[in-house]
Amino acid sequence: MANEKDRYRVGLDIGGTFTDFVLVDADTGQMRIHKCLTTPEDPSVGALDGLEALLSEAGLGLADVGHLVHGTTLVANALIERRGAKLALMTTRGFRDALEMGKQQRYDKHDLFLQFPEPLAPRSRRVEIDERISRDGDAIVPIDENQVRREANKLAKAGVEAIAVCFLHAYK
Repeated sequence: MANEKDRYRVGLDIGGTFTDFVLVDADTGQMRIHKCLTTPEDPSVGALDGLEALLSEAGLGLADVGHLVHGTTLVANALIERRGAKLALMTTRGFRDALEMGKQQRYDKHDLFLQFPEPLAPRSRRVEIDERISRDGDAIVPIDENQVRREANKLAKAGVEAIAVCFLHAYK
């Protein structure tokens, strides 16, 4: 028997067309499922409405749920369908073309005519920044924040909606 806080568990998956829900009662093993349309303009609306409907059908409120697990295919779908924000890439000077050069891991090494998809940020929207961090995290070339601001402003004026930032050894 689960403690009262952990008794009810909800899983929800926001897909491109439907949002699916499952409610599990850990004490009885009983499951309830619910499905509603995904609201593409704001997926949280459909998710919250569906969650409320699922819990209401079971005579429960959100405070009764001890665990909620959420998954979605929306991001994967957007990448596959190549839709979404107009994207730019800001990277360490000298690494602008790394997206197109990284071809060693071919998924069909015997296909000499294999075509890779175009990068989500085309070369015209890839900006090099004068900065460099060592593998140990030391600033070899300190970042020029004014350069970053200038480049971000240029990208925004060009209609860019999102900027991916990928600096060498930034994890350090």
